[in-house]
Amino acid sequence: MKQSIFLLAFSLLLMGCDEQRPSNRAVYFLIDTSGTYTQELEKAQTIANYLLATLDSGDSIAVARIDSGSFSEKDIVAKVTFDERPSVANQQKRGFKLSLDQYVKSVTAGSRNTDITGGLLQATEFLTETGAGEKTVLIFSDLEEDLVKGQVRNFPITLTDIRVVALNVTKLRSDNIDPRDYLKRLEQWQRRVVDGGGQWQVMNDLERLDTLIAAR
Repeated sequence: MKQSIFLLAFSLLLMGCDEQRPSNRAVYFLIDTSGTYTQELEKAQTIANYLLATLDSGDSIAVARIDSGSFSEKDIVAKVTFDERPSVANQQKRGFKLSLDQYVKSVTAGSRNTDITGGLLQATEFLTETGAGEKTVLIFSDLEEDLVKGQVRNFPITLTDIRVVALNVTKLRSDNIDPRDYLKRLEQWQRRVVDGGGQWQVMNDLERLDTLIAAR
């Protein structure tokens, strides 16, 4: 009897060892389209092109805008999971790039408000649904959230096993008056992400994009 229990336990242990985390990756790229930040959109295109060159078959990517109400699939500019066939995946990448380029050209004015939290919530839904082993949210923004009156966003966000990277966090005019405002903004978002179980990173030097998504 004891031997049978031991063998059963050993078998379960081996099964657990065989279970590996999926190797595919998923990236959700949030682009701030509020106010004067629209002037930074060409940099966002550069980042997106890098991601397309780095991601492989089986990986997923979505690009969405941050506007006055970002918790909506309507804010997703383009999304795709790349086919296992390289030729099909390359066609998907070309189509994705075309959709993003057309969107950037269509932006003529920035939105009045900035719902970063809503975009982050939409990102977690997308990433969870992909079932990817490596999940990343990229936030291309100055991180100044400016909500529409009545919007509720002061609640915890579950970000377990998700890495959140803030990119190109530009300084506001008010930050020049008191630089502590800029640091406080970063600290608040870091605390929110970490408290939600996620990992936080800031990358303002876009020449270091090679460290953004590790190649397989």
